Amino acid sequence: MDQLVECVPNFSEGRNEETLRALAAAVMAVPHVALLDQQRDRDHHRAVLTFVGTPEAVAEAAVALARVAADRIDLRRHQGAHPRVGAMDVAPFVPIRGVTMEDCVELARRVGERIGTELGIPVFLYERAASRPERARLENIRRGGLDGLATRMQQAAWRPDFGPPTLHPSAGAVVVGARPILIAYNINLETTDLAVAKTIARKVRQSSGGLPCVKAIGVALPSRRLVQVSMNLTNYEETPIHVAFEAVRREAAQHQVQIAGSEVIGLMPQRALIQATECFLKLEGFDPGQVLETRMESALARMAQVRNGAPGGQSGTASSLRQLLEALSASSPVLAGGSVAALAGALAAALGIMACRIGPPAKLPPSIGSGATGGADDLHTTEQRLIELRRRLEELVQADAEAYGQFLQAARLPKTDPTREDAIIQGLGVAIGVSLDIADLACEAAALLRSLPARTKPSVGADLKVGLMMALAAAEGGLVNAAENEKAALSHRVISIFTNRISALKERLVDLRKL
Repeated sequence: MDQLVECVPNFSEGRNEETLRALAAAVMAVPHVALLDQQRDRDHHRAVLTFVGTPEAVAEAAVALARVAADRIDLRRHQGAHPRVGAMDVAPFVPIRGVTMEDCVELARRVGERIGTELGIPVFLYERAASRPERARLENIRRGGLDGLATRMQQAAWRPDFGPPTLHPSAGAVVVGARPILIAYNINLETTDLAVAKTIARKVRQSSGGLPCVKAIGVALPSRRLVQVSMNLTNYEETPIHVAFEAVRREAAQHQVQIAGSEVIGLMPQRALIQATECFLKLEGFDPGQVLETRMESALARMAQVRNGAPGGQSGTASSLRQLLEALSASSPVLAGGSVAALAGALAAALGIMACRIGPPAKLPPSIGSGATGGADDLHTTEQRLIELRRRLEELVQADAEAYGQFLQAARLPKTDPTREDAIIQGLGVAIGVSLDIADLACEAAALLRSLPARTKPSVGADLKVGLMMALAAAEGGLVNAAENEKAALSHRVISIFTNRISALKERLVDLRKL
């Protein structure tokens, strides 16, 4: 996608599993949108979703979420530690790629107007989309909670930007805006004294003369017998996460209170973690390019450039290959055996293409003859099929890494998450399917390579033998990966889908080795 917008809506619900599933389903039902993360907290009684997609698709998902929240969440019965004014309390849009902040401001206005008109819920625009200076800060809109907002709405200066002039009886209001990337970061303290958390929050937040670009409140966590300093880092370059942590730790020490732990709500930029790593580990000469994912993305991008004929010559190809090998050599298992099997199959197909382009021998053997079944036309047909096989196997190099990444993301969900098992099953199903696609395409490449020696020049005979060995190895590798993922599945639902296909591919590979 050339244009990507992130949306991070917050909901006044952190306990009802059915409602949380309905909210997630509303996002996943919209095409061209990817749900990246789900977080909820019982004490805050709050949930946060993170999703990305094209601007129009993200707008549709945001309106759908507002509708689900209004149908299922009743603020008249809601009690939680976190400030709120709506069932869908806040919905910020964040520019990620190919869009500007102004684009997100316009998106926020369109979404706000739809929520106000279609759902009858008052909407207030905030941050970069704010229509009035006093509404730019979210805490100003939330001040005094629902009662405080209802009182202010009686003033002309506090009429909503969209929707009715009074609060929705059960859904309250919705705050919609556009902002840069924000890190929601909480630090838990080993005490039940809420006054300590509130005092520390007052010390570290910008509005009280503390750290720049930091918003902070103190909240109680009764279920954990702790209190928390809950922060929003609105510019992590100005105040990095480790600086906020150290400030809270120092203030807590003044009260003889220890840090119990910290947590990130939603997602955070990789750069923020790198900042903390550099600080706490005192790394010397650290280069962000040493991060596996950064290097891998660069390598795959270079591979795509070479595949699409971008300039760079042999030096670009060598650089891409070197970066790919470095990514494979790293300790992360994401880019691993499956990707190597797909790459081996693509290389095998490429050797076959080369043989076809060099052309047929001066004289075809009598057993082959001439014409459409043995001459140049036949080689051209084989070449075109090998080109398609190479292209598809190249795509599977990255597809295997993405499939395993999807499985890892599912496996990292809390074991109490009701969606975890289905997410793991789905991830393994995708991974097995990719592995079998690799084996299937590699088997076809092997069969074509076996047919080429008698139809091509003797000078490419050794090349075709190498290509055949690589194609057979790629097919074997795909089946091995599928078998390993099958063991991990522990679900008849996953295994039964692929049983017949796995058996057929195994028999096909045995036959190819006999020829």
